[in-house]
Amino acid sequence: MNPHSNRTRPRWALPTASLAVLAGLGVAAATLVPSAPPPESELQNASEDTAAAAEAPAETTAEAAVECGTGSYQAEAELDGSTWTVRNGGDVVHEGPDMLTAMRFAVDSLDPGRISQESVVVRGSGTVPGDGPLDLPSHTSFEVCGTIDVTGSVSADNAAVRIRRVQDVSVPHLSLSGSPYFGVFVQSAQDIHFGQVDLSMSGGHGMRIDSRDNDSVRQARDISIDHVRVSGTDSHGVETYGVDGFTVGTVTARDTGYSGLLLNDTENADIGLVDAENAGAGTGYAAFRMANRNGRVGDDYPANIRVGEVRARGGGRGVFCVSESGGAVIEHVDISGTGGNAVLIENCHNVTLAGGTVEGPGDIRLAARGEFANTSGITLENLTVVDTAVNEQPCAEGTVVRDITWQNSQDNTC
Repeated sequence: MNPHSNRTRPRWALPTASLAVLAGLGVAAATLVPSAPPPESELQNASEDTAAAAEAPAETTAEAAVECGTGSYQAEAELDGSTWTVRNGGDVVHEGPDMLTAMRFAVDSLDPGRISQESVVVRGSGTVPGDGPLDLPSHTSFEVCGTIDVTGSVSADNAAVRIRRVQDVSVPHLSLSGSPYFGVFVQSAQDIHFGQVDLSMSGGHGMRIDSRDNDSVRQARDISIDHVRVSGTDSHGVETYGVDGFTVGTVTARDTGYSGLLLNDTENADIGLVDAENAGAGTGYAAFRMANRNGRVGDDYPANIRVGEVRARGGGRGVFCVSESGGAVIEHVDISGTGGNAVLIENCHNVTLAGGTVEGPGDIRLAARGEFANTSGITLENLTVVDTAVNEQPCAEGTVVRDITWQNSQDNTC
């Protein structure tokens, strides 16, 4: 054990020369990775062995504060037998066997000139095609009291529910199954709120929120999710790219192919809990991952990414920060049995793990690759480290390691 395990080195400040180098890269974040799926190319070493993942327990989406469909609404699509009936007020505006058509009629029946939200309630379950999205316009509330099952072949950028270049949209309740391209796709939209979302999928990508139609600005702003449960994806559970203002109560991820929650090029995020089991098994992805200058504001890394807790069991990694990301405070971690690193912080700046427990076999690793500025300003404090190690190679700048409880573990920091 390093006899200096509780010590403070000077806090790191990005040198002016380094700022000039970074500013002179002339490389937009878009060049670091392509849009997903498939996910971005990795700036990581994903060669670690994968531990056996714990079986995900059966769970249900957290009970909503308000039961689905009980509030006021303007339009309703209701399934009776094999027929969907759409009503707006007292008028029947559509009858037919197809769920997607019925939902579109319901949304289209709202006042086209509205300047405040009008609501649609869907009562019943059915199938929709993988290449036919439901697009929600501005000032719309849309909730499904049933399940949308996505079937058939998919096409790029389609989603069961798609919200693009609009504002003031809410989705209080939504349940999806099947294998869509995206379950939910939000692009360059503002003031979007999701309540209780359950994505019990057999493939595809859970939720994608981005501004990738214009990488020069963060047009996706003020996006919030109360609770999302996502399982069975072959890509990420929830992913952002180019978002300003992202708030989540809980992300519950089970058996996602890649990350449970992935933040790319996002600033001003407030996450309550990431609870992941078997997220990214056999990959270098993580229960919670930050990449592609996530948390970078201008040329600096003020604390603007705040996470209450990351809980990870099995899967790939627990927490992974990479590719010039940072500005993050994770208040508590509870990580055990990951196949790769429990925590990997690589070429990141101003990241704090403020408490919790990390249990092996995965280690806590501070690392850096030569193509970016060295890792810096990392604080590890109030942690219990069990049956593993804290490894720092190469030596980062301004690392703080303090108040660590070591249980059969090694301090291999500089």
